[in-house]
Amino acid sequence: MQYIVNWLPNLTTMQKIGWVTLALISTTLPAQATELRCGWLHNPTPANWWLTDKDASWTIGSQGGYQAQGMENIPEGLSAEQFVRTNGYYGYGCACLEVVTDSERQRIVRIEGGEALELSVCSTDPDLPAVRR
Repeated sequence: MQYIVNWLPNLTTMQKIGWVTLALISTTLPAQATELRCGWLHNPTPANWWLTDKDASWTIGSQGGYQAQGMENIPEGLSAEQFVRTNGYYGYGCACLEVVTDSERQRIVRIEGGEALELSVCSTDPDLPAVRR
């Protein structure tokens, strides 16, 4: 910050504060909108999560690495009948999540909430890819 202030030597202190404030405001990220994304919710192994919808496979978490904010908001209502176990207690289900995404990285940045759905909702949706086991 001091470097920026010194870089503007011919301005008054108030003008410097104004320019620095403008620079800081212009570099802040725009407000992120919450989206509703529905599809296959995968949890194949501990801390590995992603959601596959009609648009992409969205990373939610990677073991030992990236974890989206709001993981506690993943719906717990994935009942035994609506959750396919593929690896011990791990597997996949069908869900809708209210999320903020980073489309360039195909990541879910934050989970606001969600709802578990019946497997048939995803398996009969022509816009969803078939689940990979």
